[in-house]
Amino acid sequence: MIVSFAVWSVFPPIAGIIQEIYRLSTTEKSILLATPVLLGSLMRIPMGILTDRYGGRKIYVLTMLLLVLPMIGAGYADSYGMLLFWALLIGMAGTTFAISITYVSRWYPPQKQGLILGIAGMGNLGVAAASFSTPIILNQYGMYWVFWGLAAAIGIMAIVFWAGTQEMPRPETTKTLQESLSVMKYKSTWYLSLFYFVTFGGFVTFSVYLPTFLKEFFTMTTVEAGLKTAGFVVIATLIRPFGGYLSDRFGSKKVLTIVFSGVFLCALFISFTAENFVLFSVGCLIMACLLGTGNGAVFKMVPEVSSGNTGAVTGIVGAAGGIGGFFPPIVLGVVKDMEGTYIPGFLLLVVFSLVCLILNQSGSKPTKTKVSVGHRV
Repeated sequence: MIVSFAVWSVFPPIAGIIQEIYRLSTTEKSILLATPVLLGSLMRIPMGILTDRYGGRKIYVLTMLLLVLPMIGAGYADSYGMLLFWALLIGMAGTTFAISITYVSRWYPPQKQGLILGIAGMGNLGVAAASFSTPIILNQYGMYWVFWGLAAAIGIMAIVFWAGTQEMPRPETTKTLQESLSVMKYKSTWYLSLFYFVTFGGFVTFSVYLPTFLKEFFTMTTVEAGLKTAGFVVIATLIRPFGGYLSDRFGSKKVLTIVFSGVFLCALFISFTAENFVLFSVGCLIMACLLGTGNGAVFKMVPEVSSGNTGAVTGIVGAAGGIGGFFPPIVLGVVKDMEGTYIPGFLLLVVFSLVCLILNQSGSKPTKTKVSVGHRV
């Protein structure tokens, strides 16, 4: 998942250079950044269902192998339109989240799901790997090898994964598409989707746009901005298992109450301190801790919605989180072109976190279905 997410996050660290090469507006650059997030989000639903039906090992390997083509194609792209086309296909790398969570969750009992899925979610470190490595590769070997190097990495990873993993036994009965999508009738599915829209969407948005913020606000180089963005991603990712562990021990509702209260206050703080590097950095570090903890807490609850349909729930909730990372970058770009500032974008996070806090306090509780699923420990 780390390698897959590095592929998914290939554009943000080098977006400034691409903008200069093709003379893009802020909105055009934002669309390029958000395009992989779109497909990687929407396709999580069918990929989660396919994983439930055919097994994570097969689906994961096939997905990684198919990513080699668009990465090679992106290296040959010579126009903004062509780059946008390949960026859309590269978005399939984001679907590996739904595959990973569904595959891993089958091996462990419910009382360990929070911690285990938090560890699986550490594949988000791929975003940090991209932030750190792609500017260096760009400076040393050129734009082509940013894409071709990751194409080779994802191809090799597919082979390693196939050789080093096992498939869980297939369930005795295969669910129909209608049965898989039946989880959409649960209120808890939509609550978790909105919660993940904010926590993971916020994580993606900061990961995508921090290089731009740091370069525009504080005139950093591409490499400097990439390193600091990698720090944000590492913190948010490493704390994710801790969020799952806290939810295992104290309950997701209590953890999310603290998370959404903190995001509300922190987003307000960042909105009014964005021009001061020290204060902005402190705000971003706190935000990283909150969003990472929130991501772990939300996915502790996912297997509880429908234990026999984990892939479907994971796909829907994961898609909502990905969409939460798709629209904000575009909104930030449009707002910057129109108003000359990014502040209204941070205020939107204030509003959404407040809505989540209210819904969480209203008593959301996953609806457990009585489906017997074997597991191995």
